[in-house]
Amino acid sequence: MTAKMPRSRVQIKTLPVYRESEEVQGVRVLHRVFWSFYPCIVAFRHCKPLVQVDGTHLYGKYKGALLVAVAQDGNQNIVPVTFAIVEGYSRTEQEYNKNNQRLQERGEAYTQWCDEIGVERWVLAFDGGHRWGHMTTNLVECIHYVLKGARNLPVTAIVRSTFYRLNELFTRKSAEAHEHVCNGFTYSEFATKRVDENFRRAGSIVVNRFDRRNEVFEVREMPDGSVYTVNLAQRHCDCGHFQVERLPCRHVLACCANQRLDWQVYVHDVYKMSEICKVYRGEFVPMGDPYTWALYEGAKVIANWTLRRATKGRPKSTRYLNEMDSRDMRGPRRCTTCGKEGHSRSRCPQRAGPSSAGGQS
Repeated sequence: MTAKMPRSRVQIKTLPVYRESEEVQGVRVLHRVFWSFYPCIVAFRHCKPLVQVDGTHLYGKYKGALLVAVAQDGNQNIVPVTFAIVEGYSRTEQEYNKNNQRLQERGEAYTQWCDEIGVERWVLAFDGGHRWGHMTTNLVECIHYVLKGARNLPVTAIVRSTFYRLNELFTRKSAEAHEHVCNGFTYSEFATKRVDENFRRAGSIVVNRFDRRNEVFEVREMPDGSVYTVNLAQRHCDCGHFQVERLPCRHVLACCANQRLDWQVYVHDVYKMSEICKVYRGEFVPMGDPYTWALYEGAKVIANWTLRRATKGRPKSTRYLNEMDSRDMRGPRRCTTCGKEGHSRSRCPQRAGPSSAGGQS
């Protein structure tokens, strides 16, 4: 990667190998690996300044987790940015305390920052618009589905799979973006639909101007009479949509129409087709036959035998549960065969059929 695309980023963390009490020279144990292709790095500069990170289990011979960080362009397309393979997550309170202690050893500033997280970190109304309307990691879940077939492969094969799949994604999206530009589209399909919808809803809004600079307005929606304040200079509307999405809401469009202002000034650059074309302008370079690559002269890297999977089946879930996951919140168990509560279909007494009950009598 770094030879074919020099500005790509790869970091490999290894651990020493010991035989009895002596370190074995020339051999290292793979601990973690991080990689990001240069076209993805360039793409993020033209996406929404928001990154979602999540992890998924590896299903191969060795345990571990694949971490993915993704962004989103102005047309709601998902753009993978970085990948990493790590040993896993904290599953118990003891593991959390151990990892938190490691964080403290790096500096109290890290743990203080975590302790001071407030509602602005998880409530859209208080986040200052930094989340762009996103509250979940659903973007990453889509990438997990795409990479589902690669999670049982060795590390090198996983990296190779992300390379070719991202190359296909960038090639296809670049062609689509340039086709939209050739067809005369100024903004992304998402932004165009959202603005058109807001235009239709702006016709029943009464506008009152409150300054001569055409910046502050009070609008009243008819017929319910809801009142909102719009500040164009601060790009703020009481409805919240203007500052969250960076697109003119129906109240902003009504103010612009009332004062004959250009509403396009209030559309963020990320929604422009010219910016979306820049997201996918980076090109991947063919890797070629591995026999033509430069000879590797570093230490031999081997798998971590402590992560070798001993049992078959689905790995234990590391998902953090909340009150919505409790049986009390979900309601009692109900059988899909007889409709009664207290048991499942597999344990239903009527599963064998009515003839069995007659035979017993």
